[in-house]
Amino acid sequence: MAFAFKIIEKEHIDSVIPLVQKLNGNQVSDAVMKQRFSEMITQNYECAVIYDGDKLIGVCGLWFCTRHYSGKSVEPDHVFIDDGYRSKGLGKLFFEWIYNYALSKGCEAAELNTYVSNGSSHKFYFNEGFKILGYHFLKKL
Repeated sequence: MAFAFKIIEKEHIDSVIPLVQKLNGNQVSDAVMKQRFSEMITQNYECAVIYDGDKLIGVCGLWFCTRHYSGKSVEPDHVFIDDGYRSKGLGKLFFEWIYNYALSKGCEAAELNTYVSNGSSHKFYFNEGFKILGYHFLKKL
């Protein structure tokens, strides 16, 4: 299989919504997702994707910012690889591509959040060298 990793063009951002919906269990309507992604692409957000030929099989949002404790960083967000492509080393290849892309943009660090209930992602991120720095809190307003 020949996989292609790239940053998706902003005008094609809606194509990632089905994969992000799988990650989140369709908790947010497609209309709301489209509206949110249209806002996100105007901020410090880019979206990395994986293609197997013409088939979109993976997605990872990338937020870029500078933080006082880590310098310029990338925050991978809503990472998802389609079920049939898991456990084949593709996640590791995707993150290698992401790290190289972030380095090319001057990033010094990568940091992320993962759902407490997603134990398999915790194992993956520990294997990637991530350390737990704190807790992520959310309060809906």
